[in-house]
Amino acid sequence: AIDFDSIPLTALNFTVRKKLSLYLNPKHVSAADWTALAEAMGFEYLEIKNYEQHQNPTKMILENWQGTSAQATVGRLLEMLIAVERVDVISDLQEDCRKYLKKQQLQEQPVQVPEVDSCVPKTLEMNGITIDDDPSGHMPELFDAFICYCNKDIDFVHEMIRQLEQTECKLKLCVFDRDVLPGTCVWSITSELIEKRCKRMVVIISDDYLDSDACDFQTKFALSLCPGARSKRLIPVKYKPMKKKFPSILRFLTLCDYTNPCTTSWFWGRLAKALSLP
Repeated sequence: AIDFDSIPLTALNFTVRKKLSLYLNPKHVSAADWTALAEAMGFEYLEIKNYEQHQNPTKMILENWQGTSAQATVGRLLEMLIAVERVDVISDLQEDCRKYLKKQQLQEQPVQVPEVDSCVPKTLEMNGITIDDDPSGHMPELFDAFICYCNKDIDFVHEMIRQLEQTECKLKLCVFDRDVLPGTCVWSITSELIEKRCKRMVVIISDDYLDSDACDFQTKFALSLCPGARSKRLIPVKYKPMKKKFPSILRFLTLCDYTNPCTTSWFWGRLAKALSLP
């Protein structure tokens, strides 16, 4: 999995910056443009008005943000694009980052291995991360869905297991506290599971979910993998009334609402069908 927060904005090449400009420079009635991104970056009103005079304002704010902010990383840019609901522009950023990391690895690769270890071969970090994994890594455990949840919502997770795993649905869910072995970096494991081991991700939305850093990371990471929700990869579920505002980054996704008495009887069937899609 890619640690986007460790990648400086300089990793984005001319082609990707040009495409960002093509997406964000035009004024849209229904979509955020470069001005929303500039506000998220912390530019003041007069600065933004000044950028309007430039032929390519998106290019200018990227360059100035890159030169003045210690937070100018690809990860932070992805977060801001998601926050302003422009996930449609994310895929090219990711591809550019992969090329950047590959180039860095080639530069850092040692000419000669400093020592030879005669001990038993060590298991790679991403091998043997779940209870039913093949330790050698040849047959990693795969799942129909990763369940993103806050610990305070664990009772509904148990109900989800009963309805989707222990019935004729026979789905296989990845529940972190049940299926993941302890001892490896939480963020690395989570990214690996969401990106490579699970076909989809179910996000259990609640007031407590909104206060969870782990849930926030998992949701944004999953969204970055499916710009514009083209692959139906992420499914938000609301199972109890909320006092707080529903997260804006999920408003464009069709909600599975357990709190609606008119559709409760259809809830599990709809969710199971969505998770069973190829």
